[in-house]
This record gives sequence, C-alpha cells and structure tokens, in this order.
Amino acid sequence: MRYGVVADIHGNLPAFEAVIDAMPAVDRWLCAGDIVGYNPWPADCLAQVRDLNAATVMGNHDRAVASDTGFRFNSMAAAGVTYARDELNEDALTWLDSLPNRRTIEGGDILLVHGHPENPDRYTYPDEFSPAMLENNARVTITGHTHVQGVREFEEGVVMNPGSVGQPRDGDPAAAFAVLDIGDGDDAGGISEITVETHRVSYDIDRVIDAVEDAGLPEKIGTRLRSGR
Repeated sequence: MRYGVVADIHGNLPAFEAVIDAMPAVDRWLCAGDIVGYNPWPADCLAQVRDLNAATVMGNHDRAVASDTGFRFNSMAAAGVTYARDELNEDALTWLDSLPNRRTIEGGDILLVHGHPENPDRYTYPDEFSPAMLENNARVTITGHTHVQGVREFEEGVVMNPGSVGQPRDGDPAAAFAVLDIGDGDDAGGISEITVETHRVSYDIDRVIDAVEDAGLPEKIGTRLRSGR
C-alpha cells in the first residue's frame, strides 16, 4: 500500500493545493491533524481533506476550534482558532469534533497520532523518536505537531513526521509532505518492506500574506512563512 501523508495544514489552501498537485499516485491519504488554525482558509482545507477521504486524527488546533477551547495559545494561534470557528459551518465543526486522537491503519500496521502516542499534545521532534513510539507492534508511527519533517528507522519499524503543509518550522518555507510505502512481499513485518519519501513543494506565499491581511489576522501569520519558522 502506498500512502500520501500530510500534517499541520493549518488553513493554508495554496500550500495544500500545491501538495495535492505534487503528490504522486497513492492508494490512500493520511492526515496527522491540525487541518485548521492560523491561516485564512479553514473551511476549504477541511473540505479538501474530506474530499480526499483521508484517514485523519485530531490536532490541538482542531480540538480548540471544535470545542471552543484554548491550548496554551499565543495571540497568533488564538486569532486563528477564533477565525476558524467563525468560518466553519455546523457540519464542519461536527466532523472536526468527531476526529479521534489516534487511529490504527491496515490492521494496526500504522499508528497515526498528532503529537505522541502517549499524549496527543506532546511535542516530539525527530531526534526524540524512539522504538517505544511503535505501540502494539505497529510497523510505522506517524506524528505531526512539531512542523518539523523527519524520519527515523529502527529494527522494530519506522517513526516519521511528514512535516507541515501550511506552516513549516524547520527553516524550509516549502510545503512538506511524505509518501509511505508498505510492501506486501515475503518479508512480512520487516523494515525492508517500508520506504518513506519526504518531499517539499513551493507555493505562492505572497497570496497567503495578502489573504491574512484581508482577513484581519495578525500579519506575522503570513510573513513568517517566508522563512519557514
């Protein structure tokens, strides 16, 4: 099976559209949470995720919007949550609120979370990935939340973060995504059957900056995208 993996879209439609266009043929889409927040296209991005029928978990911004609560948010994040809640209709809010904190895919081969298997709000950077994150014999654990792309291979399996579509924070402003391929050959359960390709794609950041201004959101939400921080 071949999976298109995304995370932390954060209402950035130009970035998400660029990722969709750049994604090679995949059997299924997976989303590690935070569809909404920050940028001014929460409804469009949520609709795209639903149209793709992506298996999705709830991010902290998703939860804050769906439940009208905060998560230690700074002023930029709080503004994005308020904006998204005002923009989403009742059906979208209900769908967002229905998302689980974790999902298993393909009979447990893949564990999909937003932050960490033990805590969905825990920031876990690639240098902190460990085999302990491969819970219940998962062969792959997919996480997001940090907006930092990274993959680590262990004897037990692979832990990966596809990076952020809509707000990278690893110094590269290009939208991030990944392709996960889990083979079905004779080496069932083996690490040799798992491949991960990380990708970046550029998009029109100036369009986002203009839309942030038009929406009355904090200017830095848009301008920070130029540096990928």
